Amino acid sequence: MSAAAESDARGETPRHFLDIAMIEAPVLRRILDQAVRFKRAGRSASRPLAGRALALIFEKPSTRTRVSFEMAMRGLGGDVVMLSSREMQIGRGETVGDTARVLSRYVDAIMLRTDRESKLRELARHATVPVINGLTERSHPCQVMADVMTFEERHGPIAGQRVAWIGDGNNMAKSWIEAAGRFGFTLNLACPPELLPDATALDWARAQGADIRLTPDPLEAVAAVRCVVTDTWVSMGDEDAEHRHSVLAGYQVDEALMRRAAPDAIFMHCLPAHRGEEVTEGVIDGPQSVVFDEAENRLFAQQGILAWALGS
Repeated sequence: MSAAAESDARGETPRHFLDIAMIEAPVLRRILDQAVRFKRAGRSASRPLAGRALALIFEKPSTRTRVSFEMAMRGLGGDVVMLSSREMQIGRGETVGDTARVLSRYVDAIMLRTDRESKLRELARHATVPVINGLTERSHPCQVMADVMTFEERHGPIAGQRVAWIGDGNNMAKSWIEAAGRFGFTLNLACPPELLPDATALDWARAQGADIRLTPDPLEAVAAVRCVVTDTWVSMGDEDAEHRHSVLAGYQVDEALMRRAAPDAIFMHCLPAHRGEEVTEGVIDGPQSVVFDEAENRLFAQQGILAWALGS
């Protein structure tokens, strides 16, 4: 019997990982605790997903997401099927719902990286196996789980700490906002008025009791924080590159900005980075940068997510 048929027979609801706001705080904490255990165990870690299979669907190119998910699943003993939009009928006549139903008969979980959140939601509505958000135009929850893990490796529990987001109020900013609502840290967002973060996410996080402060001034945002985060000014699919560079010119993370943060502050970036634009070489290649720790922790955070989603 396939994984989908077994799930149907038991009447179970798949454990989707679509957005941080959709997962309760204790569950997120258990996922991160498991991620830490997987990292500590290294190659001697148990293989709880032996005999399970994960489909990775990429409608947007990726380096870190592809390699980290594949190595995460293989490290837990599972198999991986790699799919791109060029190889599938999805978006070329076959509905997302039919794709979800078919893949659910073959694999035990599905990861989708897409530029349309509506596709992710439709996939999850029709799949009978867990669906994981590998990135949409609105959020990037797996990355922020790795970021929280990285912060806590350096500074201990993130609850009650202060983090600053500098730049575009984009999908990464939204996931950081949701993380503030779930993990209980203060988040200062310095964004230009033209590129403000998702208002619904702000309202939700504040309703959870999160201390979130929005300002157009990067110097104000970074004062005494223990982590400074930024992202590229132009992402794949953005058509207004020249305007974005003009609007974000005052939001570069440089050495002077980092000096306004706490002395032990760390710098984060989900990568790929454009040195000399959103961040200077001196910062991203300097002693406060943890960008490659973040990239490494994608693997372990995603192992935690996979183990939770598949009930291991």
